[in-house]
Amino acid sequence: MTQKSNDNSEISESSIVSDRNGSLKKSGTMPEIGRNRSGLRLGYTTGSCAAAAAKAAAQMLLSGETVEHVRLMTPKGIELYLDVEQILRTEAYAECAVRKYSGDDPDVTDGLLVFARAEKADFAVQDKREDACFTGDGIFVEDGVFIEGGAGVGRVTKPGLEQEIGQAAINRVPRRMIGEAVNEIRKKYGCREPLRVTISIPEGEKTAEKTFNPRLGIEGGLSILGTSGIVEPMSEKALTDTIYLEMKMLRDSGYRYCYVVPGNYGTDFLKETLKADPELAVKCSNYVGEAIDDAKLLGMKGILLIGHVGKFIKLAAGVMNTHSRQADCRMEVFAAHAAMAGADQETVRRVMQCINTTEAAAIIREQGMLEKVMKTITERIEFYLRQRAGEELQIGMILFSLEDGILGKTEEADLLLEQIRQNQPKADQKE
Repeated sequence: MTQKSNDNSEISESSIVSDRNGSLKKSGTMPEIGRNRSGLRLGYTTGSCAAAAAKAAAQMLLSGETVEHVRLMTPKGIELYLDVEQILRTEAYAECAVRKYSGDDPDVTDGLLVFARAEKADFAVQDKREDACFTGDGIFVEDGVFIEGGAGVGRVTKPGLEQEIGQAAINRVPRRMIGEAVNEIRKKYGCREPLRVTISIPEGEKTAEKTFNPRLGIEGGLSILGTSGIVEPMSEKALTDTIYLEMKMLRDSGYRYCYVVPGNYGTDFLKETLKADPELAVKCSNYVGEAIDDAKLLGMKGILLIGHVGKFIKLAAGVMNTHSRQADCRMEVFAAHAAMAGADQETVRRVMQCINTTEAAAIIREQGMLEKVMKTITERIEFYLRQRAGEELQIGMILFSLEDGILGKTEEADLLLEQIRQNQPKADQKE
């Protein structure tokens, strides 16, 4: 799950990376980590920033010397050599920051400073498990390193995430990276005392408003993320992981039925026209097929898709990824169903020349056949949805436009709408 935006920020010109063999590679004005198959630049995660800053802070605390650059080996196998900024050293603690770099990924955290403060821990480990645990105060423990979230790091308020309610949104792999980095320094300087590391992001709370965090029940800031330590641009997996996570959280709260909407149009229609609770909706973006697969995998009993005709009409052609780069069959679908409804050649030709579904619907409406056309389109959508969902998942769809309101509903749409409208999970919907 990445934290997306279109913001771009300058990164220090002296940032360097190295490969497993330790050979340093320095680029002009941006850290050149590598590129994907499309030629887009890789970046590094908030988890890598937190671990690198923690390592540098621990070294300054234990050595009494200023550290201006730090090495960090990521789980991806790429070693980073990063600038250390905003250094603050006192007798009690050392604090510093590493600046986030997202490469060519449109990530909202790009350019933010991720801080780490290292200090001698003054409390004992509680509830110790084999590798990691939490204290009664909700602080993570990684083999003697106490990790907590400070200002700008979000707190979990809903079940279903890696962390328990009330804990900082620092994911498992970044926690391990922080622990390993700090323990490397403890070992180097022969430190037997546990260290306490506090991660903070001064701009985190404001920036988090642009992310999925509020929908996921993470309040007060950003998440410390990353499974590889490296940001891969435009990762579809990050988006589909978010769909799965949102649906899992509903399931873990006891719900076995939910809405699925592509984005804001669907959410607004759900709330304003259908008078339904948008908190019971999962945003699927263009990944309709993946959302259906996730529902089956999670053991959901039913989902109701609600979407604008401009996106969901593609489902009538069996297209389950509705992004325009995957397929754009909107006019073909409209034209074919208009022809089946009796439209003449000139009408079909005009529809095929339309640039959007609003224009196409207006032409078909002029011919007095919009209802008939939408009926067959909806039937075809239902065919493909049921084919993808299989027997174990109840599925329905409501198709709308801003001009006409509801344009079509599948056979079980009203039943699913009523089931999901229940404010509390039914007993038979719970595990």
